[in-house]
Amino acid sequence: MTSNSTPNPLAEVAEQFSLHRPKLFAIAYRTMGSPWAADDVVQETWIRLQRTDIAAIDNLEAWLTTVTSRVCIDLIRRDAARREDLRWATSGEDFLSEAASTENAMAEAASAEQPEDTALLRDDLAAALNIVLDTLGPLERLALVLHDFFALAFDDIAPIVDRSPATARQLASRARARLRDVDVAGVHHRQESAILAFLSAARDGDFGRLLQLLDPEIELRSDPAAVGLAGAGAEFGAPLLDRGVAGPDAVARVFNGRAQATRLVYIDGIPAAAYVTDDNPQAIYLFRFWHDRVSSVEVLADADFLAALDIVV
Repeated sequence: MTSNSTPNPLAEVAEQFSLHRPKLFAIAYRTMGSPWAADDVVQETWIRLQRTDIAAIDNLEAWLTTVTSRVCIDLIRRDAARREDLRWATSGEDFLSEAASTENAMAEAASAEQPEDTALLRDDLAAALNIVLDTLGPLERLALVLHDFFALAFDDIAPIVDRSPATARQLASRARARLRDVDVAGVHHRQESAILAFLSAARDGDFGRLLQLLDPEIELRSDPAAVGLAGAGAEFGAPLLDRGVAGPDAVARVFNGRAQATRLVYIDGIPAAAYVTDDNPQAIYLFRFWHDRVSSVEVLADADFLAALDIVV
């Protein structure tokens, strides 16, 4: 007896999507600076793919890259609207509004690539990008990430950012120029000091000091593995983690008098913290800063994610 199985179009689409997912996540992670935001971007890309006639897509990888990039743009702009003060970074130039520059002016500036427009070393680029990410506009971020990290030509980047190739080149150049001005060592020193102060205040149960170190809009997010790990160790002084906590008072209560086994570490050369046992990181704390205050903490204990990181204790 023979059985005829009906092909499942959705399963076939899901299989193709899974092949490209690592690259999509990497693009979103570099652009958004957060694994949570990157997951949201990739999920939204998957939803849009399900609503699309895949047979009409000539190049699926290019289509997915474009959609992922444009979802990043939407999320960055939404976050920019929530944080109005980010619209006036450093010298007062509005780096989150592409309307500030005309197409012609940027095309003239990009008519010939200058020596300083050549790509930075990858490690230096990653470290500097992490520091100035929030001061770059969405199109600048994408042009830089797609070209310098993923080696896309500006002819391919242009339709993604809805600009000419010359303007796409200039967007990347403008972002790269800001990265070159970053004192990475100096910023990392301040971040190390802030993380050490945070951990010290937590261990000492100095609630008032914790509040001083936290941004008014701080958010704490933890993956399920981190929540489970902390729950198992709560009676031994592990932080009282939940999936999502917002506000300085609530976040300070999570850590107050706790985090005894959490240490300063470096992840891909960037200061962070980790819960360490026998010199092995079991969970990591990724910090973001705004005006030298902690603006977000992301706690991750997923084994696959940790295995992909370069963590120096």
